[in-house]
Amino acid sequence: MTILVVTGTGTEIGKTVVTAAVAAAFRDRRVAVLKPAQTGLAPGEPGDAEEVVRLAGAHVTAVELARFPEPLAPATAARRAGLTPVRPQEIAEAAQKLEAEHDLVLVEGAGGLLVRYDDQGATLADAARLMAAPVLVVAPAGLGTLNATALTTEALRARGLACPGVVVGSMPAEPDLASRCNIADLPVAAGVPLLGAVPAGAGALDPAEFRARATSWLAPELGGNRRAG
Repeated sequence: MTILVVTGTGTEIGKTVVTAAVAAAFRDRRVAVLKPAQTGLAPGEPGDAEEVVRLAGAHVTAVELARFPEPLAPATAARRAGLTPVRPQEIAEAAQKLEAEHDLVLVEGAGGLLVRYDDQGATLADAARLMAAPVLVVAPAGLGTLNATALTTEALRARGLACPGVVVGSMPAEPDLASRCNIADLPVAAGVPLLGAVPAGAGALDPAEFRARATSWLAPELGGNRRAG
């Protein structure tokens, strides 16, 4: 596993923090994080890739391919801004170039797996197929996550893409009944292992504490020491 694509069942569910946790867990390796399309930020504002570096450490190289100011799907944001969208081939070429100089390349998508990157309907799944890269799914903890996660992993299987597992992106400190049950039910619904659960608010931790705790949130497949579910 030298390139790992990180997607989610939706937006604002913890993909960046999970990406940072994986990067922190591999702190003895050369890691790169690639953000193909950053939306909703003006030029000069720190984006998701920079946030991964802040949390995970200086061993991480951050690369952003394109930035669009409105917080929309990449294809829509690019069109409205009059800018050139990011194509799957560009994503694959950038990741493969980073792969030549790094031990692990984390490609963090925007929103969910099938969000459009251009007006031809290209998605992160298309880029993953070009790279022959596995796709890690980040999911929320609460009610509704079983269906959304099952749909995402089903879409991956339909496209012949490997999925090593699912990580809960923001596990409440005091989970409700649905969240507690979902920890057991997610592997069944998704058909892949639960490879971690990152606590809610982890992104607000001091970076040193974040790095120290990251391995406890993740299974060995992701560089951690948590037992897979």
